[in-house]
Amino acid sequence: MVKVTIIGRVSDGMPLAQGPRHVVHEENDVLTTYKQQAEFILKEISLKALPSSKMTILVDHHCFNYMVENGICYLTLCESSYPRKLAFHYLQDLQQELERLDRNLTDRIRKPYTFIKLDTIIGNIRKQYVDTRTQANLSKLNARCQKDLNIETEELSLITERRRRVEMVERMMEAHISTSPVWDSNRLEIIALKWTPITILLVVASVLLWTGLVLQDDFR
Repeated sequence: MVKVTIIGRVSDGMPLAQGPRHVVHEENDVLTTYKQQAEFILKEISLKALPSSKMTILVDHHCFNYMVENGICYLTLCESSYPRKLAFHYLQDLQQELERLDRNLTDRIRKPYTFIKLDTIIGNIRKQYVDTRTQANLSKLNARCQKDLNIETEELSLITERRRRVEMVERMMEAHISTSPVWDSNRLEIIALKWTPITILLVVASVLLWTGLVLQDDFR
């Protein structure tokens, strides 16, 4: 079942619209958490920390599926038992509907979730994917598509841990810069401004490489 859908702008990570949430009252708090996670994923895509194409992200007994087309991210939360192929067909239908609208509309949005017209579109298309056993949905599931086999999958916990480590390195570098005597000299300040960004990139790359090696050992 499709539970949460968000359409967002990749350039700045701005969520433009969300579909109606179809949950019982007891699940509202849980869905609020999933929505926050979806916004985090959208922000990571805008920071180029995640692939800007398609991906499946696992969390609890659910999964986020997203695709990016023409600077817009289409993201949905489904139960883990929901067919991934159908989830991406759903996102493709959303993308085709949005492409029919004036592109300037998405560029003019300045506040989150204020593209109300998209909310209605999301709700209407979602209805077509509630029952996976309809003839239309069965045809989509039975259709062979090589692209369906090339979608990257990752745990959300690994993504959040990677972001935490990057932010930790950035804070360390900022603390070092603010206390370093190099900034007392105008000439040395110019040198530091030139080389500090390069140093930060090298440190971040080293941390990410180290994290990847540790995670590989954990899965062995």
